Formats: sequence, structure tokens, C-alpha cells
Amino acid sequence: MDSGNRGPTPVLSPEAATRFGEGISLVLARWTALQMAVQNGWGGRESRQKADKLASAVLSWFSNDKAPLYIDDLENILDENMVLSFNTEIEDGSVEEIAEQLMIMHEDCLQGNFESIDQLKNSASTRNAASQSRQVVNENEGESSDEQVDEDGSEMMVDEPEPKEVVLNEPKQPKQTPDEEGWFVVPTKRNRGKRWA
Repeated sequence: MDSGNRGPTPVLSPEAATRFGEGISLVLARWTALQMAVQNGWGGRESRQKADKLASAVLSWFSNDKAPLYIDDLENILDENMVLSFNTEIEDGSVEEIAEQLMIMHEDCLQGNFESIDQLKNSASTRNAASQSRQVVNENEGESSDEQVDEDGSEMMVDEPEPKEVVLNEPKQPKQTPDEEGWFVVPTKRNRGKRWA
């Protein structure tokens, strides 16, 4: 009777493991959410070390040859690390994208194909992950931004259009000044429609 065991999970050769570790670091270095968390110190003074620990944890997870590798488990590792280490919830789909990219790269490395790692290495000098923007929600600061992804799934740098000033015929609101505690008084709904003199 088949117990469902398909044999041991393939293991990376020493060279492939080294290259794959390099590939993990390159992928994480291009993950905007993680780089923003590091650059803004959302993980405290040790934000860079926490990002490096994430890369090590991911490599360790892939090196575990006793259990099959499921992308959902990798997504959980990435997501939990961002919450626990950087107090940041990622809601833009980038966790799934990074996990998929790492799974594909692992499969390539198992076959001795390091082309995707070489491409990342060659393009790393021309790309700055923090200058891209992707919606990132930090529980403490509520910062957010946008990024566009083209049809083949690759990320594009997009110049944001300059905001245009639009003048609407709205009733003038009195200039609000904070009270002694720094709070602003908001008019009630029934006063909002009236014109202020």
C-alpha cells in the first residue's frame, strides 16, 4: 500500500546551495516592502540584521529535505517575519510574488540552471528597490504608495504625474486652529452645508 511518500525531496548540490543563497539575497534586496522596512527602521536598530536573518531562514527552509516544500508555507514565513520583525502587514500581493519567484528559482537551481540569479545580479546595479513604490501598510505609521506591474508580471518604474490643482466651489471653512491639547474641532454634519461668513 502506498503511504503517499514520493521519496526524499531533491537536495541542492553545494554549488547550487551557494548560488541559491545568493539568489535569495538578491530577490529579498529587490522586495520593496522589506527594503522600506529596513531603510525606515521599522524593525528597530537591527532592521538590516533582521532582513539578513530572513534570508537565512528562507535558505534553511529550502534546505529541509525531510518535508515537501509548499509555497503556502513559504508565504507564511515571509508574512510572519514582516509582522513579527518589522511590525508590518503586507497587503499588496508581494509576499505571494516573492514566494513564487523563490520557488521557481529553487527548481532552477536543482537543475543546475542559475540564469535567473545571473540576471538579477546583472540588473541589481541599475535598480534601487526603495525608489519603487508598492503599497505597504505599516501598523504604526500607515504609510502607503503605489507600483505598477506589466502584463508579464515584471515590475515597472513609473513616473508619477504631477498633481493638478483643482478648484471646486465649496463653502469656505473657517481656519481651524488646534486647542490647547492639539485637537481640532470638527463641525457637525448640519453645519457643513452652511456658508461661513
